[in-house]
Amino acid sequence: MDYSAAIATLKTADPILATVIDRVGDCLLHQNQQSGDLLATLTKAILYQQLSGKAAAAIHRRFLELYPHTPFPSAAEMLNTPDDLLRSAGISRSKIIYLKDLAQTVQNGLPSLQELETMDDETIVQTLIPIKGIGRWTVQMLLIFRLHRWDVLPVDDLGIRSAIRRLYTLPELPTKKLVEYYGTPWKPYRTIASWYLWRSLDGAIF
Repeated sequence: MDYSAAIATLKTADPILATVIDRVGDCLLHQNQQSGDLLATLTKAILYQQLSGKAAAAIHRRFLELYPHTPFPSAAEMLNTPDDLLRSAGISRSKIIYLKDLAQTVQNGLPSLQELETMDDETIVQTLIPIKGIGRWTVQMLLIFRLHRWDVLPVDDLGIRSAIRRLYTLPELPTKKLVEYYGTPWKPYRTIASWYLWRSLDGAIF
């Protein structure tokens, strides 16, 4: 993946972000891209909500182990899985509701990833947020890590807000509106900027 045009634009547009880019080095966003269909991708996103990466990965692994015959269960298999079995994998009751609502929505006719790829970002957000447990942040993670959209700025993301507060020496975490303000110069490469903001939080870099 060639990010050179995006990086050149970002470095010219924002000297502070340019410093981050120089310290972090090459953009490796492509190494974080996910695979799987829409059901698999959104299931993982739900399981990862409000958990540390390590805890979420363990629960996701145990969830997949419930279906040893397939890389990922179908919507029907998820609906037919007893709640107690899902609880045994460490999935909370609220997330079980979310997962089963997602599976039911897929059965009822949710667009495929291929169909979503023909839509603009905001249309995708509005298509998916009616599903229980799917908010704007979750859809934005799909846009970034599965659909490879290059101009997504997750204003609700704590990491993004923490990085902006730190880099721009703000007295407190910025509001969504302020995140949008700082992100304006990064268009149309706000996804790439977001990746560098996340990386700036790594202790070894700053």
